[in-house]
Amino acid sequence: MKCDEIRDRMPDVAAGFSQPTADESRHLTTCSECAQQLSAMRSTMALLDEWQAPEPSPYFDVRLQARLREEMAKPHAGWMQWFRRPAMAAALTVIMGIGVGVFFARGGLNGGRLNNEVSSNHIVAERGTAVSDLLDLDQNHQLYSDYDVLDDLDVQPNVNP
Repeated sequence: MKCDEIRDRMPDVAAGFSQPTADESRHLTTCSECAQQLSAMRSTMALLDEWQAPEPSPYFDVRLQARLREEMAKPHAGWMQWFRRPAMAAALTVIMGIGVGVFFARGGLNGGRLNNEVSSNHIVAERGTAVSDLLDLDQNHQLYSDYDVLDDLDVQPNVNP
């Protein structure tokens, strides 16, 4: 008999659940390593048999039952508790996306300008000046180009002799 074969059954023999067969007994008498291992297992099993589990406190069952009753009495939120958090996270994500989109659609940090250049839309000029008239023409170019009435006017320049 080989050592591997007897080591498979050694825990049962050491615990006393079965007796070693004749082949196993002969092997144990000839193999000192297997005999020492069986002896160590038997002493371990004897110590485990002597061990006593500690008793729980006398009020353990009473406290456990009270705790179970408290937990059962608590109202359960149900499926809304599990639905609320993901829904709030999704809503916050949508709101953040819209905010970022509006921010960049309006021109981001520098008002839509690539550099710190001044746009002609932000120049303030007094009404009736040449600068004001040029700005009006520039801003309303499309309106004035489609205004056919201006083309029909027969305006003569006022020339004083």
